[in-house]
Amino acid sequence: MATPATPAIARAAAPLGGLRLEGSGPPGPADSLVSEHLRLLGAESDGSFGGRLTVTGRDIGGVTARTTWGETATDEATVQAATGIMAVHGRREGTPCGLAVDYAATAAGVLAVQGLLAGLLARARGGHVTQVEVSAERAGLLAVSQYLAAAGAEEGEAAELAPGGPPFTSDDGTVFELETLDPGVWASFWRALDAPEESIRRGWRPFQFRYATACAPFPQALHEKVRANSWERIRHAAELSGADVCPLRSLAERAAEYDGAAPWELSPHDAAAYTSGRATDDDLPLAGFTVLEAGRRIQAPLAAHLLGLLGAEVIRIEPPGGDPLRGMPPACSGVSARWLALNRGKKAVEVDIKSAADREGLREMAAGADVFLHNWAPGKAAQLGLDHEHLALANPALVYAYTSGWADRLPGAPMGTDFVVQARTGVGEAVRAAGEPPAPSLMTLLDVLGGLLGAEAILAGLLLRERTGQRVRVDSSLLGAADVLTAPNRARAAQGLDPRCPAGFRRPLRTAEGWIALADHAAIPYDVGDLSTGQALERLRDRGLAAVPVVTDLADLLSSGPISRDAHGAPAVPDPWSFA
Repeated sequence: MATPATPAIARAAAPLGGLRLEGSGPPGPADSLVSEHLRLLGAESDGSFGGRLTVTGRDIGGVTARTTWGETATDEATVQAATGIMAVHGRREGTPCGLAVDYAATAAGVLAVQGLLAGLLARARGGHVTQVEVSAERAGLLAVSQYLAAAGAEEGEAAELAPGGPPFTSDDGTVFELETLDPGVWASFWRALDAPEESIRRGWRPFQFRYATACAPFPQALHEKVRANSWERIRHAAELSGADVCPLRSLAERAAEYDGAAPWELSPHDAAAYTSGRATDDDLPLAGFTVLEAGRRIQAPLAAHLLGLLGAEVIRIEPPGGDPLRGMPPACSGVSARWLALNRGKKAVEVDIKSAADREGLREMAAGADVFLHNWAPGKAAQLGLDHEHLALANPALVYAYTSGWADRLPGAPMGTDFVVQARTGVGEAVRAAGEPPAPSLMTLLDVLGGLLGAEAILAGLLLRERTGQRVRVDSSLLGAADVLTAPNRARAAQGLDPRCPAGFRRPLRTAEGWIALADHAAIPYDVGDLSTGQALERLRDRGLAAVPVVTDLADLLSSGPISRDAHGAPAVPDPWSFA
């Protein structure tokens, strides 16, 4: 083991404290986001700009991060078209549709910061990483990886892929999201509104699976029943049943209450008895680190998956009998394709957290880990004796990470799930261009971006520990993800400007047998509806206009490009970073 961090390094007040940030070269897709996050983490900018962002320091050398659009795409619109984002986001309406926010570029920026932090961490331990590159195309494929995995599974979907889904509208015009994870609560809510029993029964499955399918074609009778009731009665039905209902908030409302918080919080504690390990001969920057993950659904498992891709050993804490989502259809070799997209390569240990003996065993496991990550309900870790303070007794140098819905930043907030957070924070308005009714995307935008931010925060915590010897707690949230994604829209709203993109923005064009997407802000001089996709693209390129075919069937991505198959035969997207 190496000696502890030197006193000079130990005085760093933040993960990048005392390090210098310099920009150079032509601009990239996510320069401003990367720069902002690096500054929030303590880097001192020299004021220079560019697509190559380098962090340097005497004690750690330097690492350069660069973002690009990719091999075929030229901007956000063409990335969304080429990677399947338009196809998934458009399932609710039944036609491909672009997100009016720069989702792929935002994801690429967070991934670039992750790569840079991982490179600096490796260098602090004797490694030799000097640069990392991330493309928006690779980020887009990662964002749709669960949907891609399902498209390439051995069996079909368990729920119908067809147009439809929330939000709902009351008779007095309140547009709202409904959330429950319990079929009994679902039934009680609709019975309180006198909905037909058959519609209640048929509606649960598509509602339950909307997180997996990005659509929810439940009976129209449920929409009609809501439209026949007042918002007051709907709220009363939710209170009686235990369901959560959340009216859609505007970007202006979110701007008015925005507290300016960073997307994550790092809380260093007293210096621990921590000594730095040395980088291994492995090429991956996190080789030699161990992560314990007690995560459910998407946010925490994705964060841990990314740390695993960077070289860490990830050990999942699963309930007795294993994670029930392993069996969620569709499957590859008997294992859920979607589950594999987030959890392939992880080890698993079954722990009954209701058992005192198993909880003690988990504390013993934490004693040998570098990171403990969970996304349990608020307060559950403390009730179980597995909160930061408890595990610090077993491992004073542990980086303790919690990925949540709201990060305790909004008093009285509803259930902190993806679509509810979208509704509450104005995302439903931001993702639709002007002229379209606001509606949260049924693509899990915030679960994925929240997982990316969770991994970014953990890497920052590990680097802070490495440079100071302090133990660290890191908190990230879906609320933080929403604020990162909508930052440009929220800034316009705060200035009294229209926060939405103009009507028709990122709407693909139908050809005789498919769809094409033009680069943002490009204008097409003629109708392409009678042309084949190939003919339309050729004519546009002859005029110097950038355009790409829109992927409408995700299975098409499996036959060409960088998608591979894992040991189970499930589709696997490529790692988002390239290190050198």
